[in-house]
Amino acid sequence: MNILFFGPNGSGKGTQGAIVKDKFKIPHIETGVIFRDNISRGTALGKEAKGYIDRGELVPDSITIPMILDRIKEGDCKNGWLLDGFPRNLVQAQELDKALKKEKIRLDIVIEMVLDRQIAKNRIMGRRLCVKDNNHPNNIFIDAIKPKGDKCRVCGGELKTRSDDQDEGAIDKRHSIYYDPKTGTMAAINYFKDLSKKNKGNPKIVGLDGRPGVKEVSNELLGKLK
Repeated sequence: MNILFFGPNGSGKGTQGAIVKDKFKIPHIETGVIFRDNISRGTALGKEAKGYIDRGELVPDSITIPMILDRIKEGDCKNGWLLDGFPRNLVQAQELDKALKKEKIRLDIVIEMVLDRQIAKNRIMGRRLCVKDNNHPNNIFIDAIKPKGDKCRVCGGELKTRSDDQDEGAIDKRHSIYYDPKTGTMAAINYFKDLSKKNKGNPKIVGLDGRPGVKEVSNELLGKLK
């Protein structure tokens, strides 16, 4: 089962991706991890990518996509993979599709977590971290995990915020790319939806309502992946 997973920052995509990974025993592949691995191993692609990163530039698709292809050809991907965080725009979707077809690698499923932009922003800015255990879920905008005043809902510990969670400018910038239906991530999603229509449902498109709680969303997701 080869999967692309889309969802805006704040949608809980990372949590749901981990659930899919554990359920189907497939690797959860992220481009940031691929970059770090290639750089640490000193591969030819890693050296090229490091040059761009060191200059503060985006790594071009001509490097990123071959890295992704190399990764999904590894032994642990023989039963499938879940790619998260790429493609981020329409051009990348087109180039990835072309590269997969050239390598005769089938894309089976495209998952899209659907969430209103303002709700996604609120969820990011509403996150609170327990100083005793960061894994204790607290969010002032989600009723199911709303903290007890200014204390952790699980253990009563003090809560703090992450500075990047409160950076509205950075959040808006990321979301502007994601929610752009002409050239951004939404355009990439629509590209695969159109591809599915042309190919009689291949890849399968799985849409998820990101508004309910983690358990409800995961139950819906796993039900649609059966």
